[in-house]
Amino acid sequence: MTHDFSNLRVDFPTLDQHVGGHPLVYLDNAATTQKPRAVIDAIARYYERDNSNVHRGLHALSMRATDGYEAARARTAKFINAADPAEIVFTRGTTEAVNLVALSWGRANLKAGDVILCTEMEHHSNMVPWQLIAQQTGATVRYIPVVGENAEGGLDLEAADELLTPEVKVLAVTHISNTLGCENPIKDLCAKARAVGAISVIDGAQSAGHELVDVQDLGCDFFAFSGHKMAAPTGIGALYGRKALLDAMPPWQGGGGMIANVTFEGSTWKPSPERFEAGTPNVADAIGLHAAMDYLDGLGRPAISRHESELAMMACEALSELPGIRILGPRPGEHRAGTVSFAFADVHAHDVVTFADQDGVALRGGHHCNQPLMRKLGLPSTTRASFYVYNTPEDVDALVKSMRKILKFFGA
Repeated sequence: MTHDFSNLRVDFPTLDQHVGGHPLVYLDNAATTQKPRAVIDAIARYYERDNSNVHRGLHALSMRATDGYEAARARTAKFINAADPAEIVFTRGTTEAVNLVALSWGRANLKAGDVILCTEMEHHSNMVPWQLIAQQTGATVRYIPVVGENAEGGLDLEAADELLTPEVKVLAVTHISNTLGCENPIKDLCAKARAVGAISVIDGAQSAGHELVDVQDLGCDFFAFSGHKMAAPTGIGALYGRKALLDAMPPWQGGGGMIANVTFEGSTWKPSPERFEAGTPNVADAIGLHAAMDYLDGLGRPAISRHESELAMMACEALSELPGIRILGPRPGEHRAGTVSFAFADVHAHDVVTFADQDGVALRGGHHCNQPLMRKLGLPSTTRASFYVYNTPEDVDALVKSMRKILKFFGA
C-alpha cells in the first residue's frame, strides 16, 4: 500500500488543470517537480516586501533579504546534515555545482597521469565537466560499467574495486540514476575512494528531496543537487563541500561579493562559500528552496521515499505485462527509486510521449542525458515515468491505460 498523500494535489496549483480533456497526470518529476503553494507564496512575499541586494546594504530591506538568504543556507546545511553552513555554496543547480568542482578543484589538482573515475550511468552533467577538465589537464576519464542487458544489475562493484587505483583522484558518481531508478552504494564507494586518496563528487539531483541525505554519514567530499527537482524553484541548487577542501580551492568566477580586497594590481578572496558566489545571488529562489525544504520535511522524507518507490514498483510490475516492452533498471518486484524507464520494440519513445499527452499523461521521452548508457544498451531512447509525493496509484492506472491504448493504435 502507498502512503495517503492523495490530498496533496491541492497544494500544487499546476496540477489543477486538464490536458487533452483529461485531468493532468504529471509523471515527469525526474526532469522537474511541481511547486507547492507554500513555495510560491514565499517567493511572492520576498518580492513584495524584502526585495533588495544582500550582504552590503545597511538599510532594512537589504538586511531582511540578507537574513533570508543566509537562513536558507543554514536550512540547506541542516537538510543534508552538513557540519557547517559555510560548507554550502548556492549554485544554479547540480550542473553548475559539478562544473564548479571540476574547474576549481580540478584545475588546481589534476595533471597528466591522473584518473577521473565516473560510471556508465552518469547524467551528462557529471560526465561532460570531467571530460572537459581532463582535456585541459591531461587526466584520463574511466568508467565503472553497469551490469545486465537492461542494466538491471546496477554498477559492477567488482570492476569498481579494480578501477579504484591510486591513480584515481576523483570518483564522480550519481546517488540515484535518473534513468535506471537504482540507488548506488555511495557510502561504501566514498570510503573506497578515500582509501586510495581520491575525492568523491556525488550527483544528488535525484536523491535530495526524495529521501534523507546525510553527507557526513555518506562520507562524500562534495554533494550537488538542484532545487527544481525537489519542489523548489528552477535556477537554484547547492554544492556541499567539506570546508577544508572549499577553503583550499581557488575561485572559479570573479566579480562582486567574492572579494576581500581589490587593487589595480590584483585581488584577494573571501573565504568559502562567498568566494564561489560572485555577483548578485539568486536570493528569491534560495528563499523558495528554504520553503520547499520545510514543506518536504513536514511530510517526512522517509515517507516520501517509500511512497515514490511503491508507485514506481507498482508501475514497473504493471508495465511488464505489456507486449514488446523492455524495462531498464531493477527487475519487476525489486526495489527501485521513483523512476521507470521503458521502451517498446515497435513504437518510438517520442510517439509514446506525444500520444500519452493526449490522455493528459506527462512523460519524458529521449536519452535523458544518458547517451553513452543508451548506446551501450542498444537503445536510441526510452520513455520515462517518474513519480513524486503528489502522485497516486490512480496515476499508475492512467499510465498503463494510456500505454495499452498506444500499443493498440500502433498495432504493436
